[in-house]
Amino acid sequence: MPQPIRLKDHEKDARQVRSRVFIGMAVIAFLSCLLVARMYYLQVMQYDYHSTLSENNRVHVQPIPPTRGLIYDRNGVILADNRPSFSLTVTRERAGDWKKTLDTVVEVLGLQPEDKELFEKRMRQGRRPFEPVPILFELTEDQIARIAVNQFRLPGIDVAAQLVRHYPLGEHFAHSVGYVGRINEQELKKLDPVNYSGTHHIGKTGIERFYESELHGQVGYEEVETNARGRVLRVLNRTDPKPGKDIVLTLDANLQAAAEKALGGRRGAIVAIQPRTGEVLAMVSQPSYNPNLFVAGISFKDYAELRDSIDRPLYNRVLRGLYPPGSTIKPVVALSGLDAGVVTPSTRVFDPGYYQLPNYDHKYRNWNHSGDGWVDLETAIMRSNDTYFYDLAHKIGIDRLHDYLNRFGIGQRVSLDMFEEASGLMPSREWKRVTRRQVWFPGETLILGIGQGYMQTTPLQLAQATSLIASHGKWIRPHLAKTIENQPPVDSNPMPDILLKDPANWDRITQGMEAVVHAPRGTAHKMGATAAYRIAGKSGTAQVVAIRQNERYNSAALKERHRDHALFVGFAPADNPQIAISVMVENGESGSGVAAPVLKEVADAWLLDENGKLKAEYAKPVVAESTKP
Repeated sequence: MPQPIRLKDHEKDARQVRSRVFIGMAVIAFLSCLLVARMYYLQVMQYDYHSTLSENNRVHVQPIPPTRGLIYDRNGVILADNRPSFSLTVTRERAGDWKKTLDTVVEVLGLQPEDKELFEKRMRQGRRPFEPVPILFELTEDQIARIAVNQFRLPGIDVAAQLVRHYPLGEHFAHSVGYVGRINEQELKKLDPVNYSGTHHIGKTGIERFYESELHGQVGYEEVETNARGRVLRVLNRTDPKPGKDIVLTLDANLQAAAEKALGGRRGAIVAIQPRTGEVLAMVSQPSYNPNLFVAGISFKDYAELRDSIDRPLYNRVLRGLYPPGSTIKPVVALSGLDAGVVTPSTRVFDPGYYQLPNYDHKYRNWNHSGDGWVDLETAIMRSNDTYFYDLAHKIGIDRLHDYLNRFGIGQRVSLDMFEEASGLMPSREWKRVTRRQVWFPGETLILGIGQGYMQTTPLQLAQATSLIASHGKWIRPHLAKTIENQPPVDSNPMPDILLKDPANWDRITQGMEAVVHAPRGTAHKMGATAAYRIAGKSGTAQVVAIRQNERYNSAALKERHRDHALFVGFAPADNPQIAISVMVENGESGSGVAAPVLKEVADAWLLDENGKLKAEYAKPVVAESTKP
């Protein structure tokens, strides 16, 4: 039987539609109220917060790096200045896919793949938001033009003008002035992030590094308004940076040139000091290098050539070169013996050409194998008699010898403002026990007396020891800075003056050193024969390879770099010291024949006028004798 057809209930359907419409309207009303409430909360209750946030998005504070201080020599010759240069910068926030942008830069400028690797490394260094990161320095006009033509393909890329460091005299002051280079990640962690914001270079070596805080200055700021793309629309406020302080060095460019000429292209070092002030007048380490290569980032090829060169041009021989002082240390040893009271000026030792310790068979040879016979102190210095100084060192003993030489700066840093300086080595019983786990042997004291053995010194230390003899023990640390913004540097850790029991011993040692140069039997009498003034000096040789017992030094049988180093120290004029000099010529063999003429040439450049006469201001004043009434 068929089912009955149900009639549609229109009234029920209408009620269902009305209920759904009501619920929908209620939901819409609720959501509208919620939206209005949220808008009220954001627009009214959090108005200050969002207005500030909006302002911060529109206004940015950009650092203004300070201008680095200049460096001059003592006569006003500029050694380090700043010159305008154009660099390519990337603002990461504007560049989008900055790696893709760097690919385009490499393509546009025709660079190599390794250049992109360097760019990426620089981009990864931590920087403030919207701060441009320089990736390529010293752009050429052609490169600037290519960037301008392809600017539409290079979002976030700009060409910025800035001042970069420049060293007009190049390699002549590389080891003293030093150079600046790009801040690396390790340095970035240690620096003040505020004061170095916007700065991309820092002092790496020499004066540039030691006086970094003075040369750098204080950063400035400017508030700028930017658009949505980060481009600057206008400057709202500006605080100018404080430029770095200018530094005047004690170095003399003319004397530096004369010293380099005197060295004649040989490997070596020269230091010249003014004894009464401690001012370093010349500081030469040869060979040298061009510091301008490091400012914008040296290429891998150029750096490899410098690093791998057998002549080591990057090595600062003046401050880091460690050499046995040889016989140049004998005047200090003699002074130590006099002050310790173990010898007098008239004490004599017989020299048969060697020295033997009591109850020992080993013979310690004198350089003059035939011997000098009876030798007193002045003759021992004049002839550089090894036998006398073997005996003297044995009488002094290692403990007193260590203490005396240490007072003259041997085995410690002596400079005021040369951070690279090595301390050298003045050995002692304790040093050998700790480092070698051995006792000290008597023969080791003997060879220290002639500047051999474990002792290691720098050319700067030898110059300072010589300066102390010239100034009769007045301790002033050698320094390179003469004034910093017209103020002299201050020694916060002064060394005590050397006070002898008998001050007359200073003159006795000076007489012996004068005899080295001016006496007929002096080891450097050939140099002294042509001198226009009196020079007090001492020659020396430093062994590079050991010579066996009973063997003689044979230059022809040795490779050039295995031959002895030639040394000479001295001051002049001897009766009124104005300059103290140490000279070291690597593998030069003869201190008196090779190094001594170099010292004289440097001294002449400082002391003589254009007519070859001693300058009037360096002549010792004549004191008139008083007459009785």
